[in-house]
Amino acid sequence: MIGHELGGRYQIIERIGGGGMALVYKAQDLLLNRYVAIKVLRQQFVNDEEFIRRFRREAQSAASLSHPNIVSVYDVGQEDEVHYIVMEYVEGQNLNEIIKERAPLQVDEAVRIASQIADALDHAHHNQIIHRDIKPHNILIGRNGRVKVTDFGIARAVTSATITQTGSVVGSVHYFSPEHAKGVATGEKSDLYSLGIVLYQMLTGRLPFLGESPISVALKHLQEQFDEPRAVNPMIPQSVENIILKSMRKNPSERYQSAKEMLRDLETCLLPERRTESKLAFIEDHDEDSTRIIPAIRPQNQGSPAGSSKLSRDGRDGGVMVEERDSAQKKKVSGRPALWVSLTLVVLLALAGVAWYVTSLVTVPEVAVPNVLNLEEKEAIQALTDKGITVGDITREYKEGVDEGIVYEQSKPEGTMVKEGSAVDLKVSIEKPLSPMPELTGTYDDALQQLKKLGVDQARVTKVEENNAEVEPGMIISQSPEAGEEFDPETVNVVLKVSKGPSEVKMPDLVNKTQAEAEKLIRDAGLELAEDGIKEEPSFEVDAGKVTKQWPYSPDELVAPGSKVTLFISTGYPPEAINYTFQVPAAPAQEGQISKYSIVYGDARGEGREWGTQKVGKAQYLAVDLVLAPNKNGYVTVTRDGVVLDTYPISYIDAKQGTVPVPQFPDTGGTDEDTMDMNSGDNPPDTGMILSGKLASLQNEQGSVNGKGKAGKRNKHGN
Repeated sequence: MIGHELGGRYQIIERIGGGGMALVYKAQDLLLNRYVAIKVLRQQFVNDEEFIRRFRREAQSAASLSHPNIVSVYDVGQEDEVHYIVMEYVEGQNLNEIIKERAPLQVDEAVRIASQIADALDHAHHNQIIHRDIKPHNILIGRNGRVKVTDFGIARAVTSATITQTGSVVGSVHYFSPEHAKGVATGEKSDLYSLGIVLYQMLTGRLPFLGESPISVALKHLQEQFDEPRAVNPMIPQSVENIILKSMRKNPSERYQSAKEMLRDLETCLLPERRTESKLAFIEDHDEDSTRIIPAIRPQNQGSPAGSSKLSRDGRDGGVMVEERDSAQKKKVSGRPALWVSLTLVVLLALAGVAWYVTSLVTVPEVAVPNVLNLEEKEAIQALTDKGITVGDITREYKEGVDEGIVYEQSKPEGTMVKEGSAVDLKVSIEKPLSPMPELTGTYDDALQQLKKLGVDQARVTKVEENNAEVEPGMIISQSPEAGEEFDPETVNVVLKVSKGPSEVKMPDLVNKTQAEAEKLIRDAGLELAEDGIKEEPSFEVDAGKVTKQWPYSPDELVAPGSKVTLFISTGYPPEAINYTFQVPAAPAQEGQISKYSIVYGDARGEGREWGTQKVGKAQYLAVDLVLAPNKNGYVTVTRDGVVLDTYPISYIDAKQGTVPVPQFPDTGGTDEDTMDMNSGDNPPDTGMILSGKLASLQNEQGSVNGKGKAGKRNKHGN
């Protein structure tokens, strides 16, 4: 039933109790979002019309009552073969559990509980409902101390004749009233007798009547006196003992006349003026079930007037009346002995008949308990039922090695002789209870530790790595079973998906970055520097200490995370390279005007390098710094006012040997003589008109540059 939804509304949560006729479950009312208690008729009775009628009668009886000390009935229904009653859920314990834990209870607590029970019974009796099974098991105590009377399963309207069904008496024998045990009509006072026993048990911690069998207990209710409460527990006030003594009188007429009367007595019994009251005394009477002694006929009263007679009691209120006659009638009385003998025989026969009737009600044949171990639940129930034995509580618990639905324990062993109709409790194995899988977070090792604590063997844990751009590498992506799913630690197989990071990353551009900058970019991208991943090489294009190239991946190429990268770091120009300054002659197109010169050059560092622009208003030299290598010559292209004047090649060999050709000044539009003077080469300017390269050892010298290479670089303006 656990987890089942009854009537499309009530979600069964757990079993909280049960008796011979029904089981009680805690459930969630999905419509009103509250807890309820649901009483479900046991499966072995679903085809028994008498039990079904009794079950429905409980719902009808309780539903007609509305009182703070009576468990409310909300709903009743049937789903397939499941008959159920929906009731108020009381969070707490039943009184029987409290008595077992703490009896004897404090007097004021016991009186308070009994008062609330009496108040509930008063309400029920006013509505013509007799409970007929008042006992601690049917008294619920909420966490707030509120008492709730429940289980009207054998309650019946006052107009019903008897509680006796064919061949059996319904109720709990330890709390029977004498008339209940005899099977005669029961009324309000039977409930008060049972309440007196409950109060007795709360204050003494024991029952007033005990016996080896239900029959012996029932006979004690009829014939024997119980130990008085104060003899068991001297702490009980006399006023409280008086309530128990009065409520438990065997003669109903001597008990409280109503629950209201008993309630008033309970409400005042602890007042100071009542604590020292006298013990309640009763005139003992022989009831119809005791051996009756027929009083002897008294002799005539000699002093009485002739012809007169009078009735006198034998000294006890309610005793047998004896007629005393005068002397004139003495002969008539003494002449009728046969009548008295006949009367005596009739009374004795009547008493014998009553004794036989009571014995026939409570005498039940004995049967041997069969072995139902290792049977399925239905088979076990049928085997017990066939023997006339009822099934008591069925406890459903997991038992290792026992299949679900199989009986693994019975409360009475095979062969035990029990009374027909006795109950045998069973324990039935259920599917192994499973635990919810927790959410596994963190790294794979973290998750593995969590699973080990839950009893999961590492051999049943599988690690699956996959790329994930959103989850950090090494962290858990997902799990199977998922969090919240039930699992068995001994058999579960767990799969953990672990992130490897993104499937591909973009290779950063590392060229012209310093070594430190390049290594940081590699780490940030989820890549790794290869072992021996730093290599040095000379470079004309890249300054010393910076990356000349990256291998094996080009910038912006998509690569797998963790890929290894090698860096090539520039050591500067190679040793065979020379610095050479080429002096470009420049003059305006027209003398007295200004021309704009633009210079583009190429050398070992690359082609098409822009030197820049310079305005020229008179003849002068423009210095262009070159880097030359054995396998890479240089050149300089000169443009004036947008017109290319010339391109001067500079070879590595010429520069090194100082044999670079000397360029001529361009035409300035002046006289031939002027031009000749400028270009004759006989008197070149101080800066030198004939240019030649020298070795690097000469490049630090200052002064005239006639045909010499420079160690130091000039600026683009020749300064």
